[in-house]
Amino acid sequence: MKTLNEHLAQYAAYHRDPRNIATHFVGIPMIFLAIIVLLSRPVLVSLSTVPLTPALVLSCMVAIYYVWLDLRYGLVMAGVFVMCLLLANELAAQSTTLWLSMGIGLFVVGWIIQFIGHYYEGKKPAFVDDLMGLLIGPLFILVEFGFALRLRKEVQLAIEAQVGKVRIREKSH
Repeated sequence: MKTLNEHLAQYAAYHRDPRNIATHFVGIPMIFLAIIVLLSRPVLVSLSTVPLTPALVLSCMVAIYYVWLDLRYGLVMAGVFVMCLLLANELAAQSTTLWLSMGIGLFVVGWIIQFIGHYYEGKKPAFVDDLMGLLIGPLFILVEFGFALRLRKEVQLAIEAQVGKVRIREKSH
């Protein structure tokens, strides 16, 4: 199994243009939330006040995988899952029209934003070559956010050693 750094470096190889990374900061959270929203129906079982949904099951499985890759990142992502699940459960409790339009709308617009970023990058999305890219994308955004805050420098240096630094755009005159 690949390590955290191996997954991130492989994903980062498709994301070295800052415009592409910026679009991912918008598109990936939209897609991430959309999937959780769309999987928040049906309620399989109600456990007290917690509805057991496909979204909860998938979120728990992915959170466990993220924790296995890296405890700190995994715990933060688990917190993100909790917030998304709370919002998704609220949307799932609304009319079918609202629930579906929010879920599908977020999903479609999120992917459009992603593909705009890859136009700037000049490369296809990472998941085209490895479906794990779909799973690593949300974690990549968290990691990039951490790098912007100067956190986990050792992870950043390990990734950059494999794929290089994010390209700085030349200003046109």
